[in-house]
Amino acid sequence: MNKYRLDGCEIDSVELKALLVSRGLKVDRKVYQRYGKSARLDVNPVACDCILLSDGTVVQLTDMGFHLKYLSGVLSWSNLKLLRYASQLGTDFSLRVEDSNDAGSRLTLYWREDFLDYVSLPPQTDFYHRKTANGLPFVGNAVLQGLDWVAFQCLWPCEFAASGHKCEYCFSGDVFEEFARKGKLQPAAVEAGDVGEIVASALWLDGCTCVQLTGGSTFDGMKEAFYLNGYLEAIAQAAAAVAGIAPSFPAVPDVPGTQEGAALPERASEKDTPSPIAEAKIAEMLLYITLPKEASLIDGYFARGASRIACSLEVADEQLAKRVTPGKIAFSTRQRHLDVLEYTAQRFGPGTAFSNFIIGLEPFESLRSGASALAERGILPTASVWMPMGRPVLGSMAPPGLDYYRRVKEHFAELYTRYRLEPPVSRGLNVCIERDIWNYAQGR
Repeated sequence: MNKYRLDGCEIDSVELKALLVSRGLKVDRKVYQRYGKSARLDVNPVACDCILLSDGTVVQLTDMGFHLKYLSGVLSWSNLKLLRYASQLGTDFSLRVEDSNDAGSRLTLYWREDFLDYVSLPPQTDFYHRKTANGLPFVGNAVLQGLDWVAFQCLWPCEFAASGHKCEYCFSGDVFEEFARKGKLQPAAVEAGDVGEIVASALWLDGCTCVQLTGGSTFDGMKEAFYLNGYLEAIAQAAAAVAGIAPSFPAVPDVPGTQEGAALPERASEKDTPSPIAEAKIAEMLLYITLPKEASLIDGYFARGASRIACSLEVADEQLAKRVTPGKIAFSTRQRHLDVLEYTAQRFGPGTAFSNFIIGLEPFESLRSGASALAERGILPTASVWMPMGRPVLGSMAPPGLDYYRRVKEHFAELYTRYRLEPPVSRGLNVCIERDIWNYAQGR
């Protein structure tokens, strides 16, 4: 793991990543001119670009210059109000092109005028210019993260947000709330066939091996199960086609999602046929779900190929969570989150249940207490760095400082080691730092 000097302090790659994600960068126009056609680089924020530090650490690339122009030129009036926080969104990090006779053109990362690292970009792809057979554009529905992830950020609308209980940090929630306020119909859920096609394309053409499915929070667990199991089956079919195998679905014909209102499945035994997603060599299949009233619905997700299930708390301090994630507290409740997470960890093993925490929204002490309580129960606490440039939270867009991120890194590393909780195996996600912390804990 790399070491850097920043303002007189030694920091490592995990800490640098947290600072870059939370503050963004200024990208020189020459970077786009030089690498725009040869690397994965797009000025559109929804493309979810990233850079790779020289040790391979994946870092979200948010060009603050283009980001503020995007806010002022594209978004609704309610989002234009965010510009009053612009003074809190300054960054001292920049991405530049260095030309030399010996090394040629190199992409360089700076802090003010101090050189930090030679970095690189993922290879060029036309992923964001593709459409499914139904005409659904990939862009706006799925993103590539790092070198091995394809992720779906919002496969169906958030009913919590539409009811006026959106999470403060959530950009998408603002859209659903505004639709409801204006009496507009909410967008339809993405079709299962489209999801399967996008995943197959990412596996075949972009080298992805990991998939993340996320939808909005719902009031109806059976409806959500219908969506998710449809997606899992479609992905299995598509991934099997890419792998050149015939998928053999497990002997659980009544998994919810095969038919709305179907009976709940029994737990799959170790002797059952492996899931078709596992057969197709998808390394990780992560589901971010709303808490079902019947915890056994989760059995169906694992039977259909899920490797991990997230019922995320986001904020450990429950009183603070009432303000930041009002729907999760009012409708899901904290206790139900814990019950479902424990059910999953006990039934499918340590680390199969996880809860994301948004790093930077609460004091370290409450975060430490909440993460420890989960880890003790075999539940993996994961860490997603808060990107203030998305939305203000509790009236601020100011991120925490280096010491906060360092304490998070050290504590999560201790928890992962003590309780043998390994985050999803990959080369890393753009904003989440749990895999990077695991690498730090292993001395890599």
